[in-house]
Amino acid sequence: MNQYLVGGAVRDRLMGLAAKDHDWVVVGADPQAMLRAGYLPVGRDFPVFLHPQTHEEYALARTERKTAPGYHGFDFQASPEVTLEQDLARRDLTINAMAQDDAGTVIDPYGGQQDLIDKVLRHVSPAFAEDPVRILRLARFAARFADFSVAPETLALMRQMVVDGEVDALVAERVWQEFARGLMEARPSRMLEVLRDCGALARLSPEVDALFGVPQPEAHHPEIDTGAHVLLVLNQCATQAAPLTVRYACLCHDLGKALTPAELLPRHIGHEGRSVPLLKRLSERWRVPTDCRELAELVAREHTHVHQSEGFSAEARLRLLERCDAWRRPERFEQMLWACECDARGRLGLEQRPYPQRERLQRDLQATLAVDLSAVSAAALAEGKRGPAIGRAVQTARLNALLALPAELQAV
Repeated sequence: MNQYLVGGAVRDRLMGLAAKDHDWVVVGADPQAMLRAGYLPVGRDFPVFLHPQTHEEYALARTERKTAPGYHGFDFQASPEVTLEQDLARRDLTINAMAQDDAGTVIDPYGGQQDLIDKVLRHVSPAFAEDPVRILRLARFAARFADFSVAPETLALMRQMVVDGEVDALVAERVWQEFARGLMEARPSRMLEVLRDCGALARLSPEVDALFGVPQPEAHHPEIDTGAHVLLVLNQCATQAAPLTVRYACLCHDLGKALTPAELLPRHIGHEGRSVPLLKRLSERWRVPTDCRELAELVAREHTHVHQSEGFSAEARLRLLERCDAWRRPERFEQMLWACECDARGRLGLEQRPYPQRERLQRDLQATLAVDLSAVSAAALAEGKRGPAIGRAVQTARLNALLALPAELQAV
């Protein structure tokens, strides 16, 4: 029984990166041998075990055979006769198909080390085409290793997979899982670029794909193309280390621009309202978590108002806070402002421009949160006010809090 470190841990070590996870392959063993050695079984579809001390995953070397469309349609065979090379052959990319033995020797039957040197993402074998998840994984790796290119033959294979309908067999949970991870990589725009190059983006998210080629006013958007703008916004999210909720909101914030009537182009009056049903449809299809979809709807609806808020009166700013449910959901309001800043800076040549709207509205929120609602309500009751009148007294107190801010924080 021989054990080998495999996959990402080997790749990352060769790249000088810290390995997050350690996966192992065991050659020459069967499940009974693993159980006798004290390993704990966890795999349902194929034999995977947890090491009794480290709790790292050890999988028996296995081969696989395609039996049905989609990524569930595989028959796995694990036996002591399966070699390390056979196990590595079923992996997606050459840079993930390397192993390392106990002596530190790298086993690299498919040229992964050379592809690391050349910075190329290349499939191991034609079996890549049997699993559509690999398209998403490759796009995610392109977002992580932004200076890597996709091998021409691999891109051609991915395009054929899209034509063959393999992408259409993906289940929502897996699509969201890979998209979410890709959005959190160092350069999320690369994920969308790769998916668009192979045609998968149009199948997985026609709402986002439709943004490419849609013009915008050059005065506000030097990059002009709406799709290019979204890519820049996502990269701003990465630069600012924004959380997933903010990144998903930025992905969806301008979806309605694809539906702007031709006679209104390149302006996009009313795109905010057109964006909401589109992102709801996308969120439903991908089964996006509630926190992500709620923030996305808020950003889509209000981002233009936030951009314009420097010219707002105290009354208009108060209405903005109310529409955003900022007093009950202050953390979500802060994330909305974060997404709006990424939107404002996701423009060609304007990546470093100031965005005072964020700090200004944060101060507005803190000033209104500081209002003593109990005291205001008690005073209103003492004056004989009831029901809606108490609510109006609270709003007046909040407005006065905004009006009491220093003059430099008021509308110009």
